[in-house]
Amino acid sequence: MVEVVAETARLRLRSWAREDLDRFIEATNTPAVMRWLGGVWPRSQHEAAFARIETYQRDFGHTFWIVEDQASGDLLGFCGLKRVNSPGAGALAGTAEIGWRLRTSAWGKGIGKEAAIASLDLAFGRFGYDEVVALTVAGNAPSQGLMARLGMTRRADLDFDDPQFVAELGPTMVWSLAAADWPAARRAALT
Repeated sequence: MVEVVAETARLRLRSWAREDLDRFIEATNTPAVMRWLGGVWPRSQHEAAFARIETYQRDFGHTFWIVEDQASGDLLGFCGLKRVNSPGAGALAGTAEIGWRLRTSAWGKGIGKEAAIASLDLAFGRFGYDEVVALTVAGNAPSQGLMARLGMTRRADLDFDDPQFVAELGPTMVWSLAAADWPAARRAALT
């Protein structure tokens, strides 16, 4: 059964249904969307990721939720929370991580920011995390821009090499936001 975890002015964040996987692959498994994730994935890699998403929800009560347009019901991608489990993450392992992946037609419309704000509200409210990190690579300027607009701070001291990604992408870059800083960062993000 699908659970709605948050609604915003335009969006619905909800748990996954089995039939979402095909729609998600169709919408987001494109060269543009997957550029900073090592390129387009085979179906088997998406199925493994879906299994992890279900595990996060079961084990922690949160995951990278489906983001839907409230008006049309269109699947726009995902945004939400998991715990850092990247190989090489070291001391970051188990830290709350926010992440997003949106179809190209959703880019540049504030959808990522809107979904991320809802996810951070849940992270610091319902789930009581003291800190949330976001991970990306050097070339992914749009994601870094969103991290900055959310009030996250670049933490080069926590960067690490993730063997899951091709070496050309470079090390995984870490951005961080403390719960104590979220109220002011949230206000700034909404302006």
